Amino acid sequence: MKSLKKLGVLGLAAALSLSVVACSKGGGGQATSTSTGTVELSMWTHNAGNKEELAAIKSVVSDFNASQTAYKVNLQAFPQDSYNQSVTAAAAAKKLPCILDIDQPNVANWAWAGYLAPIEGMDETLSKFLPSTVAKYDGKTYAYGYYDVTLAWVTRKSTLNKYDIRIPTIDQPWTADEFMAALKKLKDSGDFQYPADLATGWTGEWWPYAYSPLLQSFGGDLINRTDYKSAQGSLNGDAAIKWANWFAEMGKEGYIAKKSGSDPSQDFMNGKTALLWNGSWTAVPTRKKFGDDIVFAPPVDFGNGPKVGGGSWTWGASTNCADPAGAQAYLKFAAADKYVAEVAKDTNNIPATDAAAAMVPGFEEGGENDVFRQFAKRFTVMRPETPGYPFIATEFEKAAKDILNGADPKATLDQAVTNIDDNQQQFAG
Repeated sequence: MKSLKKLGVLGLAAALSLSVVACSKGGGGQATSTSTGTVELSMWTHNAGNKEELAAIKSVVSDFNASQTAYKVNLQAFPQDSYNQSVTAAAAAKKLPCILDIDQPNVANWAWAGYLAPIEGMDETLSKFLPSTVAKYDGKTYAYGYYDVTLAWVTRKSTLNKYDIRIPTIDQPWTADEFMAALKKLKDSGDFQYPADLATGWTGEWWPYAYSPLLQSFGGDLINRTDYKSAQGSLNGDAAIKWANWFAEMGKEGYIAKKSGSDPSQDFMNGKTALLWNGSWTAVPTRKKFGDDIVFAPPVDFGNGPKVGGGSWTWGASTNCADPAGAQAYLKFAAADKYVAEVAKDTNNIPATDAAAAMVPGFEEGGENDVFRQFAKRFTVMRPETPGYPFIATEFEKAAKDILNGADPKATLDQAVTNIDDNQQQFAG
């Protein structure tokens, strides 16, 4: 769980309060001029507890400040656990910083609330970024990130070979039938506490991040993406019901724990499970334990193609900034490939651009971590870019947990759809 918090996957989305977020509609002044005429710009980050990423961001800020005399960025770091409260309080008081980082799934809500300014003049630069690292709402770009993470099935060659299970490839992932047959073999062997681990003991944003891609591979979704007005038919249609029945079966038949341990990677490395559905952040500890025996397999194709979640921490400018040109100048400067590479390297995450990936050992083409970039490029489905996403995330988590614990799939999803549709009405028009 600690790794997830560091990467921003759990982030702010599930906890964000729409009523508080909507309080700020502009104003502000978190930019001041010194006696020499230099404009000081405030900047906030959630990285106080993450020394590697914080050091990388400090380096970018230092280079920007040294590159010119018109602006000076002053960075303030918050612990992630208090960052949400700090931002929402500042929004209500119209005292947001000029520049801030935002967990990608929240960008649409923050933009709708009126306290994120669109990023201007960076279309060409950001066209080279992984799409999952560029956050948009209503046709405008509001934030970009230096990196992403991705999901994979973590397993071992020796395990798959022992039970005569095909090693999947990016071009030939497991089909649903293959995957279920593999789980049955592993379960019948009696060699594992559970054949697979979906990290069901984690809470919050992990649930939509990790499990809505499985829903989407079945053909369902969290909401209808044509207009984002309703989840009817997407979250409770035939495909979604099929996913829900499968998810319930996974727990009922003992293929997964209904509530797994707090550290699924450790359980996997201790041999309690054979397959682990988790993120690219598992690469370092599992490679250290198993070396070349480790396999990072693509997501299963449940009928509508393999899918993974996308979007991590991003950077944007607030509408509270008294000198918006300065905030935009910083964002343009900070998007250089060398900074993308520096931050991605220090966090051991997927670099947002090809040029940056070539600078980070392991993520270059053909490198040991290139598989994660390929998964992110080919299989990512973004969490819905709607202001109502935080509510959708909470409803999905509740529904999925209830289904896994025996609730009727259709009735549960129907109720979730009703709740989501009611909430989405406030964003219409």
